[in-house]
Amino acid sequence: MSDELVNLSATKLAALIRARKVSPVEVVEAHLQRIEQLNPNLNAIVTLAHDSLERAREAEAAITRGDELEPLHGVPFTVKDTIETEGVRTTSGSRLRASHVPKRDAPAVARLKKAGAILLGKTNVPEMAIPYECDNPVFGRTNNPFDTNKTSGGSSGGEAAAISACLSPVGLGSDLSGSIRVPAHFCGIVGLKPTTGRVSSAGHVPPIMGTISEGAVIGPMARTIEDLSLLLNLLSEKFVARFVSAQPERTPDSMRGWRVAAYWGENYALVSVETRNAIHAALRALNHAGLVIVEEILPGLERLIDLWPALFSRVSAVHLRQIYSGHEDQAGKLALAVLASLEKTPWPTPDEFLRVRRELFDLSKTLIEWMQATPLFIAPVGAVAAFEHGARHVDVEGETISVFRAFGYSRLANVVNLSSVSVPAGRTRDGLPIGVQVIGRAYEDEAVLVAASIIEDALGGWKRNDE
Repeated sequence: MSDELVNLSATKLAALIRARKVSPVEVVEAHLQRIEQLNPNLNAIVTLAHDSLERAREAEAAITRGDELEPLHGVPFTVKDTIETEGVRTTSGSRLRASHVPKRDAPAVARLKKAGAILLGKTNVPEMAIPYECDNPVFGRTNNPFDTNKTSGGSSGGEAAAISACLSPVGLGSDLSGSIRVPAHFCGIVGLKPTTGRVSSAGHVPPIMGTISEGAVIGPMARTIEDLSLLLNLLSEKFVARFVSAQPERTPDSMRGWRVAAYWGENYALVSVETRNAIHAALRALNHAGLVIVEEILPGLERLIDLWPALFSRVSAVHLRQIYSGHEDQAGKLALAVLASLEKTPWPTPDEFLRVRRELFDLSKTLIEWMQATPLFIAPVGAVAAFEHGARHVDVEGETISVFRAFGYSRLANVVNLSSVSVPAGRTRDGLPIGVQVIGRAYEDEAVLVAASIIEDALGGWKRNDE
């Protein structure tokens, strides 16, 4: 029974708990047993919540009393170790914060708890969320459930591995450069980079503030699109929820006739044949559901992706310097490399800064205007599936490409503030998952999720690594 419970989605677990067919204690115990069994090999969960069974017993008592139950009553969840959790260690993968125990929950965590969910624990990250490899000086590396010689991705790699391996049904990640979607792609689950402002980003370390807040978000991760939709609804800020609720309801039938384009700009970065096949499979699924596939050149995408470093790299490094100021000896190898880059790269002049901002405005305006007629497009999450631990370059159809460039496709949504979800759409010949991005307009997160659900239904979605 415990193996069956850990396979279930959060939505199904909540329904079973409400129907009294299973107790919250059974559900939490099943996941703790699964963690004990698999986590030593994966290193996905780095800190367990000490009170999860106590919370489960309280949830069971509420059912016995006949209390009104919240949507996730008794359902466990996990949280990326950069997102603060009251009374549960939150390290950001840094020796500087190895013993840090927050006094309050990040708002996103508080919302899930208010919805009845029970925190199981914290999941591994790269030091200070520097992607795309999940490794740090405090806990070491996280392994991919499909091949432990491969990375689970970064920076939400521990979260993706935990959910994929059924250590947790759902959780929270964060994303500035694909950090939700790349691990979801590597581990065969679903992950949403929501529109900026849709979910509170407070309580994240490094802080999501200033220029970083234009591209970085906290967002949900799960095994099913249905669960992502539920979590997004629970996490949404009230002012955004009111705006979205005024829009027409999005269903597969209501989206018949919507125009969908595809993008894998070979001039930007070559993608594997298996990745192109996955994109074609996703397009066929959407076409079969009545969406219209168009062959159009998306304006300015390569240049927009290339603006990411100018917008976010230096300011991220400055944030890192502020965090480690006076404690540089606590920084790990990758953090030190980022700090060293500050000395090598001069500050942009005011004219250079304004030129980048003007170019971003013009390119974004053109793309957003184009998306009025074609509101969705399908793109790779990256050029290849999960790569080996420590790789700095990947082989793509005989060409060698840097990891940073190979996964540039995932950075577009952060530069322009689009909604983007990674959904499984295939496997490599070696059995590694391949995800594709469904990308849509800002505040059209629901439409993006519906389109992803069509792909999920047609292509099978998440499957355990032994299936």
